[in-house]
Amino acid sequence: MQSDAEIGPPTTFDPNQPSVARMYDLLLGGHEHFESDREGVDRLLQVAPNSRTVALINRAFLMRVVEVLVRDYGVRQFIDFGSGLPTQRNVHQVAQGIDRTCRVVYVDNDPMVLHTGRALLAENDNTAIVWADMRDTATIFSSSAVERLVKSDVPTAALFVSVLHCIPETNPVPPAEVVRRVRRFLPANQPAYMAISQLVSPNQEVRERITTLMAELTSNRWGEVRTASEVISYFDDMEILEPGVVEVSQWRPAKRGIRSPEIEWEEFGGIARAH
Repeated sequence: MQSDAEIGPPTTFDPNQPSVARMYDLLLGGHEHFESDREGVDRLLQVAPNSRTVALINRAFLMRVVEVLVRDYGVRQFIDFGSGLPTQRNVHQVAQGIDRTCRVVYVDNDPMVLHTGRALLAENDNTAIVWADMRDTATIFSSSAVERLVKSDVPTAALFVSVLHCIPETNPVPPAEVVRRVRRFLPANQPAYMAISQLVSPNQEVRERITTLMAELTSNRWGEVRTASEVISYFDDMEILEPGVVEVSQWRPAKRGIRSPEIEWEEFGGIARAH
């Protein structure tokens, strides 16, 4: 993989500070984590014991989304915002397993994600990773990675899978605005799609408890748990694909009847055609 990140990250990271990316990797059964992340996950599981199940269901949703977009909608290039640490069956592996010409740009602002991702993607010229905050849309779309891999004449998808809850509503660029900005930057000459999922709970006490805990663990590198209606609002006036915006185990599942039991929280999302 070519070196496409134009703004370098910190050369080191603090293993004593839990990372959202590493905690998620741990919940998925990965190995890129430290004692601080394990302690953080233990505390999270005390508040939300179904968190590991939710993470696995969301990862399966991401895989189905990529498969459907490539096979049924002709998407051949992806921008994966807040991609996290590379794990088993990454976006490029799923997409290129169907069509080897598919291109993927990963975006994340965790320095460990960049270092690990660059090493694992080094032999794949159709992938790149950009170290950037997903709210910095202009920087991302002007990066050499996007300029090299995202063509104006190819159907494109932007992925915001289990990441918008890292941005609070009080941020100067809240989640809905991030989605709107990216939508404007997507190539206009071909179909473009937005895939979004977000952690939600109908229980206000649960939302507040998990939000407070995650903010504490990550030194406020966290947003908030939301309601399903808030996630639906992110799709604005876009054309939402069937079966709509749902609990993600119900989004075109491989097996009918399998559902994530909403105990503390769950992932809620879907896909829409942006233009």
